[in-house]
Amino acid sequence: MRSVGEAVWSALADARYPFLSFAWLDALETTGCVGAERGWLPMHLTLEEEGKVIAAAPAYVKGNSEGEFVFDYAWASHAEGRLGIDYYPKIVVAVPFTPATGPRFLLAPDADPQRVAGAFSEGLRALSERIGASSAHVLFPTGAEADRLEAAGMARRAGLQFHWENAGYTCFDDFLGSFGAKRRHQLRRERREVAEDGLLFQSLIGSDLDSARIDAVYELYLTTVDKFTWGRRYLNREFFHEICATMGDRIQLVLASEPGGRAPLAGAFNLLGQDTLYGRYWGAHQERKFLHFEVCYYRGIDECLARGLQRFEPGAGGEHKAVRGFLPTVTHSCHALLDRRLDLAVRDFVVRERAAVNEHVARERALGSRERIPGGRR
Repeated sequence: MRSVGEAVWSALADARYPFLSFAWLDALETTGCVGAERGWLPMHLTLEEEGKVIAAAPAYVKGNSEGEFVFDYAWASHAEGRLGIDYYPKIVVAVPFTPATGPRFLLAPDADPQRVAGAFSEGLRALSERIGASSAHVLFPTGAEADRLEAAGMARRAGLQFHWENAGYTCFDDFLGSFGAKRRHQLRRERREVAEDGLLFQSLIGSDLDSARIDAVYELYLTTVDKFTWGRRYLNREFFHEICATMGDRIQLVLASEPGGRAPLAGAFNLLGQDTLYGRYWGAHQERKFLHFEVCYYRGIDECLARGLQRFEPGAGGEHKAVRGFLPTVTHSCHALLDRRLDLAVRDFVVRERAAVNEHVARERALGSRERIPGGRR
């Protein structure tokens, strides 16, 4: 990031999306969370015209498929096992370890988005060939970016997440009023049982945390990643300290503690965009009934309502989010594979997969709307 330069990057960065800030991407590098030995070699891209940088993108040479959240392990297996070609290294245009939709190409105000998409699509192919990479992948771009990259010849893939959308709610009860009686009772019961447990909840901004509290947040992060066989310690303690120091006003934390307790029992680590709250990490030292839903979902919705935010993206996965008011939402990725045989196989797959995802999202949104009170409000 520092070879690009903070002034150049920040002049293009979209302020709505905190993960593309210079501070976030730079902290990943300076604290050692990304690097060649981690399978994420930084190789950020700029596009110049007449000596002026008109666009930039966060890019990495990957030696594995970990931390991407757009799963291509079957593609790698087909390439190496059936076709006899190396799948790694590959290039990804992405924010490491972050399955959150946002712009992937930062543009100068006068840049033509379609020209930039065409230039990056062509440039990524040429760069892949030059460095011996099998392919290039743009992960979690906006829908508009995916449209442009598809028009420029890249294969387009669809994924699924669950997002909360603010339909003009003024408070949590107003949001609950959009449900039928049975669902409304369920959500109220979950919040009531957590309240009866007597825990104390705090909503804090990262810049308000002292060193001991930041350490506690990191320890909460470890409780989740160490719990699962597929969990990875992608982030280290230094990263949490650095990011709270450099962009603490964009970090929002929900912490739950026992009365009189010195350290939090559970917590969520979120980031604030201009119109969206992004849920990233959750952890708990003890399992309590419905505590995960309260800390990760309901308190996040409360924060959106208090700040007038329009969306809450709580992260990847989780069908259980749907019954709590989060709507199935299509995510995007775009792919350029140099080997023609692999490219044809992937294109055949993603066309069928995308049709299935779009059909599922349309069906589930229609079902959810029938379960809501007409008009979406009480």
